[in-house]
Amino acid sequence: MIYRGIRYKVHRRSIKYPRLEFRTGSLDLILPPSAKPKEILEKHRTWILKKQQFITDCLSASSSKHIVLRSESEFRRLALSLVESFSRGLRVSVNAVFFRKMRTKWASCSLKRNIMLNSHMRSLPEVLVEYVLYHEMVHLLERRHNERFWNLISRRFPDHGEKEKSLFSYWFLVQGRIAGNWGQTPRGRKPSTS
Repeated sequence: MIYRGIRYKVHRRSIKYPRLEFRTGSLDLILPPSAKPKEILEKHRTWILKKQQFITDCLSASSSKHIVLRSESEFRRLALSLVESFSRGLRVSVNAVFFRKMRTKWASCSLKRNIMLNSHMRSLPEVLVEYVLYHEMVHLLERRHNERFWNLISRRFPDHGEKEKSLFSYWFLVQGRIAGNWGQTPRGRKPSTS
């Protein structure tokens, strides 16, 4: 189905409130059995159009970005070196660092102080690898994305908003490379750093 030029799918679930998830290729409406899709779409029209424009801008920006050709071992060395450096600077300790392919995130930080890195991060420029790692390690000081968290991020990355946009653009580029469809919109949720 299409709403204002945007592909969407309706998923019915036994839930109380509707939820909208903007996938990189389409909009998913997760709705209670009695909800009317057209009403939900109109109610959230501004948000939908704003998100679609953001995705369009990121797709456009991704065409000017380049994948970094870094081996898995080079990426691991870089990441572990950064963890060591940021641990000293932030005065935090990391229990362990894990590497695996992740479908929706660049990285995550657990309550057990483990950092999980998406192995596709090896294709990112070093400054974005630094940003993602720093972001996750700040979560060892502040779990939530609140004012304190963003103030801590701003100390090293005052341009963190631009870094987030750049990461989203790279998500399109990296996912397109994995799928082998460089010019197409990849599937999957908007990536997050945590």
